[in-house]
Amino acid sequence: MNIPSASAHTAAVTQSGTWVSYAGSSRIVLALILLAAAAGAAYAGARLRRPVRPAQPGRTARFLVLVTWVVSIAAFLVGLTIYAMRARQEHLLHAVPANNVAPVTAICVIAIFLVVLLLGRSRSQWVMLGSAAIAAMAAPMIFELPFDLIVMARTFPAIPPDPAMYRALFFVPLFLVEVTTLSLMTFSPMVKVSRAAVLSFALMLAVFAAWALTGFAYPSAPVPYAFNVVSKILAFVTALCLFLPQRAQAGPPDRDPDPAGLLVTAADLQRIL
Repeated sequence: MNIPSASAHTAAVTQSGTWVSYAGSSRIVLALILLAAAAGAAYAGARLRRPVRPAQPGRTARFLVLVTWVVSIAAFLVGLTIYAMRARQEHLLHAVPANNVAPVTAICVIAIFLVVLLLGRSRSQWVMLGSAAIAAMAAPMIFELPFDLIVMARTFPAIPPDPAMYRALFFVPLFLVEVTTLSLMTFSPMVKVSRAAVLSFALMLAVFAAWALTGFAYPSAPVPYAFNVVSKILAFVTALCLFLPQRAQAGPPDRDPDPAGLLVTAADLQRIL
């Protein structure tokens, strides 16, 4: 696969994949930033004395989040289509190496869906099913959001006449999809931010830092593939820890504040609109 000819050195860094790997001082800087972020997350996790339940949004807020989520997905699909069409017009659309991480992702998605179903069996049916679906959608985004921030500026091939504009066309709606998908977790009464979840996220960032030291290359070789798989599994572990039941505290047991709270009903839409 051809690489943007920014320099002969860049062309020597990565010969396949969808982004140019880091090299020289850039990989050291990236590793240090990721290591600092991992240390900050680990410190926050160590300081977390008890799980924190995120504030659940009201019905109007849920409706707005769902609308934003759907619109952002549509915008991403439109941007992706325009990006691909322009790349084809410029004869820059080349075959991408096989994504060997996709089966790992699929297995993790199915696993977290089934596990959260089991964890929520004492809840109402809507909460149980809704929480499992949200966990399966949000877990990959814990990996994808920081990952996309790392590779965004190094994707290739560069699309003329304005590579930055086409990258923005692709990534801005993608980031919105990722953020809104993660925000869906606030809909579930099962979600609590625990020390285990924060520390798992910190460990994922530490694996990212180690990956950065090797150049954060496309996972077509054994080493970057291993870093990709391990960090992705840690992202799913982070998500699962958010849904794990916590040790009971003194006081009345948790109840579903709204057994159908994961849905926006027709009556709600009429009141909102």
